[in-house]
Amino acid sequence: MIHKQAEKPLLNETEMTFGGLGIAPKILDVISKLGFSVPTSIQHKAITPAIEGKDIIGIAQTGTGKTLAFGIPLIQQILKVGGRKGKGLIILPTRELALQVDEVMQKIGRSFGIKTVVLIGGASMYNQVCLIRNNPHIVIGTPGRIIDHIAQRTLSLSDVSVLILDEADRMFDMGFAPQIAKILQVVPKERQTMLFSATMPDGIVKIASHHMKLPVRVEIARAGTTAENIEHELFVVKRDQKFPLLKKLLEEYKGSVLIFLRVKHNARKICDGLRGVGISSAEIHSNRSLGQRKEALEGFKLGRYRVLVATDIASRGIDVKGIELVINYDLPENPEDYVHRIGRTGRAGMTGKAISFCLPDQGDKVREIERLTRLYLPIVKLPDLSAHMGKPISASNSFERNNYPPRRSRQTNRFSYAKKRY
Repeated sequence: MIHKQAEKPLLNETEMTFGGLGIAPKILDVISKLGFSVPTSIQHKAITPAIEGKDIIGIAQTGTGKTLAFGIPLIQQILKVGGRKGKGLIILPTRELALQVDEVMQKIGRSFGIKTVVLIGGASMYNQVCLIRNNPHIVIGTPGRIIDHIAQRTLSLSDVSVLILDEADRMFDMGFAPQIAKILQVVPKERQTMLFSATMPDGIVKIASHHMKLPVRVEIARAGTTAENIEHELFVVKRDQKFPLLKKLLEEYKGSVLIFLRVKHNARKICDGLRGVGISSAEIHSNRSLGQRKEALEGFKLGRYRVLVATDIASRGIDVKGIELVINYDLPENPEDYVHRIGRTGRAGMTGKAISFCLPDQGDKVREIERLTRLYLPIVKLPDLSAHMGKPISASNSFERNNYPPRRSRQTNRFSYAKKRY
């Protein structure tokens, strides 16, 4: 059974502070020095029950500050027992996300002597074993590499007192369910479990039912909710119009841009094409080594690369401030991934823009995204791309209607056909 947290009277944003949430004064000082003064909604609702030791299911859209929501209670728990017993285990779906969470944990815990280890693929097993032998307080890793260490008996999880599953729905999407089940078998049953996710698939419900004790559900937004300060646009294009349209948009938008592809094999081609017209770009996907992915992400953060081309491996692994535009060069395979992709812009209250390219026969995928997000993705007329294609083109901007099911109007209770939109 999942207990929903009782609703508290809403406070004005100026009245919301980290004080009064049960956070230890010394930790309050650290997060204040780091520039955190006003908690996000998920932090405001989750930190107190988490500090009290309750199991938590946190449902919140990406970019809402979930890392601090579980990181602060975890570090406080470690300091409470003086590091003498129990440690934290944080499981995440991607290497990039693991590294980012480690960075936050170190920022908060460094002054208290908190030690961490990151267990991810693509990194040296030997170095990881050396760090494990140093008795870290927090183990952060991806399911596959954690299982590798368990199998080689280089890692024991018998003393885990706090287990955190972050981006849990993504882990199930990526096929990590068997590894997560194995990990759950070897961690102590007497522990605190915190599970954070943007959506609530059946796998998470199963974990809540079988592996959590009366979890408190803290829900900030309905599953599929996107940030309100993101502007959405949709271009219906033919396949050979995609790259010319991309170049046209990059002339219009001068800030940092994140481009999402469905398959990794096109990333190099797009990056080479952009560099050919003087646009600095880097690629990040599963075929790149850990070092290459870290260099690409760091270069994007520092402005060395204006454009980052990524597959969905990065849709929840990139936390870069000030991304002006997210472009869905390919529509995502799953509508949930649209939420996580565009969550890379418009973060922490900033404005952002999301532009999607849709082939004429992909109307059904647009409808799935609209149904999940309850958004209307306005179609924008194609600009003149002849200068970028080298030949005149027709500004066709319509779906093949047979592939686009009727959609329910938001204003009426009747179905209206998609052709009325174009």
